Amino acid sequence: MRELVDEDYPSAKTVRVVLDNFGTHSEASLYKAFPAPEARRILKRLEFHFTPKHASWLNMAEIEIGNMNQQCLDRRIPDKETLSQELGHWQKQRNRQKASINWMFNVDKAREKLDRAYEKLNNQN
Repeated sequence: MRELVDEDYPSAKTVRVVLDNFGTHSEASLYKAFPAPEARRILKRLEFHFTPKHASWLNMAEIEIGNMNQQCLDRRIPDKETLSQELGHWQKQRNRQKASINWMFNVDKAREKLDRAYEKLNNQN
């Protein structure tokens, strides 16, 4: 996060970060990693946006990130330049293979889930 605000986007007033709801994705984690004044300085420039807890597309993203970790990031990479090169090669290979995930969540399933969720919300009122 410090790299985002200090190096990647130093002139941005606010850096918006999209995160899933993993336990370490919190302001408290910055206070564990940095002294309190530094954590506060970083947090002043960050705006967190969290993905829905039950988003099926998120599972697909996590599967692909897992593939990337196993196939590309399974060793120590010495610097950011090498990391960018390695990820670029991996991405080109995945695209050449036309790697995909079998999307099984369709409109009917979405309506069924949403109807149940809205029913529960309406019954609470």
